[in-house]
Amino acid sequence: MLAPVRTSRAYQPNLPGPNLMDTELNRSIADNLARVRERIAAAEARYGRPPGSVALLAVSKVQGAERIAAAYAAGQSAFGESYVQEALDKQAALAHLPLGWHFIGRVQTNKTRDIATHFDWLHSLCDLKHARRLAAQRPADAPPLQVCVQVNLSGEASKAGLAPQDVAALIDACGALAGITVAGLMTLPAPAQDLAAQRRPFAALRALRDRLATPDLPLTTLSMGMSADLEAAVAEGATMVRIGTAVFGARPPAGGR
Repeated sequence: MLAPVRTSRAYQPNLPGPNLMDTELNRSIADNLARVRERIAAAEARYGRPPGSVALLAVSKVQGAERIAAAYAAGQSAFGESYVQEALDKQAALAHLPLGWHFIGRVQTNKTRDIATHFDWLHSLCDLKHARRLAAQRPADAPPLQVCVQVNLSGEASKAGLAPQDVAALIDACGALAGITVAGLMTLPAPAQDLAAQRRPFAALRALRDRLATPDLPLTTLSMGMSADLEAAVAEGATMVRIGTAVFGARPPAGGR
């Protein structure tokens, strides 16, 4: 089992109560989730994907605990976070709910123990040093941390991720690490406006996965697609889409985290 979460004294959770504002918040997020699920189901049908083959990860970074609780009340249980301490605070506030926590931000060396201890998934692995630390720091009584190797398909220096030609070596090295399991690949492509342009990087990630997958390590997870391009991702084989804005609305200002 994962370790209890330590909380920051500065964080004051605002959990939903039985008042009108909370009722409106719950209804708004429930409506948003229903629309996102309809989009996923429609894309699955349009592109010949089996119903239910694409999982929804609600990206809850910079969203308050009360909004996560509202999403849970509407049937959402998996949430993605990018900032470790913020996530730990929310995990502590919501410890009474059976939530799945995914870390989707950049991994910092001094945060690997927290990620290994308090998350179920990591979507942004791109460093063997981090992989070794995560494996060694994963609690012995917890299942292996599920990880996706992040791939930088555009070559943008501002984006994290490995070049496609470097992915195989990292996956091979991770095979010897008992505390983690490489579940698949993730990418965060440059924004594109039309469907054909959106599909190209997702098709490239799927092709890379197909080249690297083996019977012993099938790399079944393709973590790709966000609010603006989830249909393109589903068309190209996404198994998990990371949706924030379409679920929670526009992010609050950074100072409001």
